[in-house]
Amino acid sequence: MADTTAQKGMAVPLSAFAAGAVVALLIGVFGKVHNPTLDATTTLGFDTVIAMKVVVSTVIGVLAVLQVIGALWIYGKLGIKAPSWLGTAHRISGTVALLLTAFVAYHCLWALGLESGTLADGEKVATRTVVHGLLGCAVFGAVLVKVVAVRSRRAPGWFLPVAGGLLFALLVVVVLTSAVWYLGAKGWPSSGGYG
Repeated sequence: MADTTAQKGMAVPLSAFAAGAVVALLIGVFGKVHNPTLDATTTLGFDTVIAMKVVVSTVIGVLAVLQVIGALWIYGKLGIKAPSWLGTAHRISGTVALLLTAFVAYHCLWALGLESGTLADGEKVATRTVVHGLLGCAVFGAVLVKVVAVRSRRAPGWFLPVAGGLLFALLVVVVLTSAVWYLGAKGWPSSGGYG
């Protein structure tokens, strides 16, 4: 009986990880075969799409850190009683982070595509760019895994922290290989004459 219970408990995480891998793969394939264009994108008043993505990605990075702090607080890992409003704030900030991540990903995939190898002009694509693109696709697979972990009542107790940790780790590396790299190399982007 214990083996059957263990197998049922593993069915949810294994299914979620498999579905997440498929989502990441499909997004990556789209990014690779899609002909990148700047059409139907916005800069939100910044000089370029990349400048806009840097600023929004920085916000996503801050929200991701707040999500981890909120989760630790909610689950009593900070040693301070969580206020009653924290769960709602955690869900809202998570939703905002997800929407902003989808917004940035759309602009990455639509405007730039998933770059690897050599560009049309003969320039070799930087390793940082390849890592950023691949892990950016993986973020959406991890989002699916995290949603399943939050919603499932049959998953083992370790699944939610592992799913959340995976999503956080991927987001951190994606932000480090994009916004943080850009800020270190070029500084804060200008926005329509204000910078």
